[in-house]
Amino acid sequence: MKALHFGAGNIGRGFIGKLLADSNVQVIFADVNDSVIDLLKSQQSYNVKIVGDSLNTVEKVQNVTGVNSKNEADVIALFHEINLISTAVGPTVLKIIASTLAKGIEARFAAGNEQPFNIIACENMVRGTTFLKEEVFSHLNPAIKDKAEQLVGFVDSAVDRIVPPVQPDENDPLLVTVEEFSEWIVDQSQFKGDIPAIKGMELTDNLMAFVERKLFTLNTGHAVTSYYGKAKGHQFVKESIEDSEVKNFVKSVMQESGAVLIKRYGFEPQAHAAYIEKILKRFANPYLVDDVDRVGRQPLRKLSHNDRLIKPLRGTLEYGLPNENLIKAAAYALTYRNQDDPQAVELAQSLADNGVVATVKKYTELQDDAIINQIATAYAAIA
Repeated sequence: MKALHFGAGNIGRGFIGKLLADSNVQVIFADVNDSVIDLLKSQQSYNVKIVGDSLNTVEKVQNVTGVNSKNEADVIALFHEINLISTAVGPTVLKIIASTLAKGIEARFAAGNEQPFNIIACENMVRGTTFLKEEVFSHLNPAIKDKAEQLVGFVDSAVDRIVPPVQPDENDPLLVTVEEFSEWIVDQSQFKGDIPAIKGMELTDNLMAFVERKLFTLNTGHAVTSYYGKAKGHQFVKESIEDSEVKNFVKSVMQESGAVLIKRYGFEPQAHAAYIEKILKRFANPYLVDDVDRVGRQPLRKLSHNDRLIKPLRGTLEYGLPNENLIKAAAYALTYRNQDDPQAVELAQSLADNGVVATVKKYTELQDDAIINQIATAYAAIA
């Protein structure tokens, strides 16, 4: 089996690429980074350092190579022979690669290859593959769309593994450090043809429960640890969560978002409480050095209507659940300042020019004036 994976960064190599290669899938990484691709082509392997309480080891990933995605013709030529496409490029880049995917699908069909294959976007977003499908289909003519609907599976997934950036090792430039925990859950109903046997890829017919569990817990908690920790003068996630005041607040936020999950999907309360504790423990992993500015970047996206702060808050309104801490969490996100992050700069400018209420309305798309005013009041108290 052969897979084309877009994105040869830390997450691509340390998470999805590793799981594929460990299941005897030949992985071709597509990326614009010349040095990384050249190394993958020459070495055809790389090392992954896995760190955690019960494990601290380096594992070698083999049977890999690379293709420079700036050479579109080279990428399209691979569509004749691959069985699977995966991505770990970030939500904004999905739009960029969509036209290449569309051309590859057309070329595959034109060559007479009508074997089913699947595409899985492994991104930190809800229904990322469905979003990618819409972008790809916008480049296809009606006849190709009809055939693609029959032969190309666009499989949504939920992914969870902390892969922080680390200082490159001059002696091992492809080395990636990852936490021991990983979770890759896919919607089994969306595959075309046989479902590939990949160890570590879990199948479900209720993906949204796991997408929102991760979004409302790991993503919400990570963001709040960053924003509250930064406000208290911490530089790293680990030192933030070791501050008992930060930890207690983050836990209270995740308990409020967790109440929405329990109500919506029927998660068992004790099991979800244990899941929250596992997440808190992961943030405190002594082997992972993760900067609060990396985790907190793009605050406008994190404050958007369907993301990690506002979506669980809307859930509390839907079910009439407590939300005092989620309101305060949104207010702390508004305090995030980072001159190197365009979204943080835009946020600060909007607050200065338009005020808190107008800024919250614009970026969160909340319609409930009472909640908007509560966020504004909380922000004023913090600021």
